[in-house]
Amino acid sequence: MERKAVFFDADGTLCDMQKGVPESTKEALKKLRENGHEAWLCTGRSRAFVSWYLEELPFTGMVSACGATIEKDGKRLFNQEMTPELAKLSAEVLRKYGLIPIMEGADYMYYDKEEYNTEINWYADLITEALGPKWRPIKGNEDCMIINKVSAKMVKGCDADSACRELSAYYDVIRHESKSKLSGTTIELVPKGFNKAVGIQKTCQLFDIPWKDTIVFGDSNNDLAMFEYAATKVAMGNGSEKVKALADYITEDMFHDGIRNGLEYLKLI
Repeated sequence: MERKAVFFDADGTLCDMQKGVPESTKEALKKLRENGHEAWLCTGRSRAFVSWYLEELPFTGMVSACGATIEKDGKRLFNQEMTPELAKLSAEVLRKYGLIPIMEGADYMYYDKEEYNTEINWYADLITEALGPKWRPIKGNEDCMIINKVSAKMVKGCDADSACRELSAYYDVIRHESKSKLSGTTIELVPKGFNKAVGIQKTCQLFDIPWKDTIVFGDSNNDLAMFEYAATKVAMGNGSEKVKALADYITEDMFHDGIRNGLEYLKLI
């Protein structure tokens, strides 16, 4: 079989914030690589938030921050950053309309623990723990934040539409489905013109990967762009209806061996 390049979303596809990566997924990725194929992480998480349980997987390389950062063999090959001035403006606008900003960079993530906590987001402490020294507060760093994208948490009484409208010159907006336990109250703000498909396309250009050999696995609405782009699309059983509608195949959820079963269905392992 021709060498395939398989791009995997992280949360809800490869891993769970509390439970990490299922053993069947670890074994399937190892076998995928042994069979001569490429395994790329393609996550909405910024590079700073690629946790240890993802770092230990046998990836060929990583596309992070919804296509804004690309690395291979520990070398950062592409990194689209915002100016500190835009990062500061973004946090101010989000707060003005009652949203909570989480500023995501390749080296650090910035948020203030007094406003972004487990009352707002059940896994906020898990993020802080995973980040370790890569967490920094916004307070005191307002003028020097280097970021790739922003996540905004919606809370009761906020005006997300007005915030997105005011920042629309700078960002493309990804809205998640409200029923999602992980990201239902999150709005992702990605630099204009960037998404996971752009990250995959740039990766293919860098490493001469034919489009026909691209395969994606995903579950959430920030995977829609890569599902629209890739040659072959596999949706997780827990995926959003929009993702499933674009899929060539729907596998089981990650805790019912969805990655392994999907790769077996494609005859890659």
